[in-house]
Amino acid sequence: MTYPIPQRNRRLRSSTPNRGLCRESHLHPDQLIYPMFLCDGHGQQQPILTLPGQYRWSADLLVERCAENWEVGIHTVNLFGTSTEKSPGGESALNPDGMVPTAIRALKHHLPELNVQSDIALDPYTTHGHDGIIINGRVDNDATVDMLQKMALVHAEAGVDWVAPSDMMDGRVGAIRHFLDMHGHIHVNILAYTAKYASCFYGPFRGALETAPLGGGLADKKTYQMDPANRREALREGRFDLAEGADALMVKPAGHYLDVIMALKKSVDLPVAAYQVSGEYAMMHAAAEKGWLDLDAAMEESLLCIRRAGADMILTYFAPDMARKLNSPS
Repeated sequence: MTYPIPQRNRRLRSSTPNRGLCRESHLHPDQLIYPMFLCDGHGQQQPILTLPGQYRWSADLLVERCAENWEVGIHTVNLFGTSTEKSPGGESALNPDGMVPTAIRALKHHLPELNVQSDIALDPYTTHGHDGIIINGRVDNDATVDMLQKMALVHAEAGVDWVAPSDMMDGRVGAIRHFLDMHGHIHVNILAYTAKYASCFYGPFRGALETAPLGGGLADKKTYQMDPANRREALREGRFDLAEGADALMVKPAGHYLDVIMALKKSVDLPVAAYQVSGEYAMMHAAAEKGWLDLDAAMEESLLCIRRAGADMILTYFAPDMARKLNSPS
């Protein structure tokens, strides 16, 4: 029996070509940013137990891996370093010969076209593991911002293309922009972590970065990272970062905050980035190991959904694998 249905939506889903014609969101390797972790030494590729398939790289092998990834379309990396010389004030973050500046110089020397971003935060360099300087039992905003702008300058002088302040201090985007401009680095972009939530999904990342256990009288980062319950607050943060000179805005995590990505995209006229964080990546790997889902399919679907929500660029540990899949014949 034929029913009088005026519009049969299934017609547009009836074949692969039809579905392709109507597809609203697409992934491309250019939209993917690969977060990479660093270590000291030469010839070092250290596996990260909390992130399957991910490694800490010495600068020489980092160059080799980035050259390989360039061939599949990964043209942007975001670097995370640490230091064995941790202190309450995180002063080793300002070492021009530290892991990150050394890696930046190596990459720009051997792969000058590679787009290099660097994380700007103090937690890998502090003995208490927080993103800022603790004074009188609190993370002091302005003292931290003073350090962050100096850290950004060290990375800029090494040749970085983007600095990515992930600390969530008030006013740090404007301070970094002014400090970089004052020292002649007007072409360095700022990727602002605009809406970085106090999420439980960062656990594997802290193992990868070897940050110190949270101390200093503060058991968590809720006094500076955002409450997962809030969305309007992200829009307010976005307006401030826009006014202070950010070049792109970040939402972190990504998969559980698609509504925030979409709202920020509609609210602020800047590119929006989203970070598919370590917990999201590790959960998919863990489920795949138990045979509960297809890792390849989960990778693609999760990234496509982040793109659908409005992200212009996605930081993901899946970046090289996704790029290879996008490049392969369908």
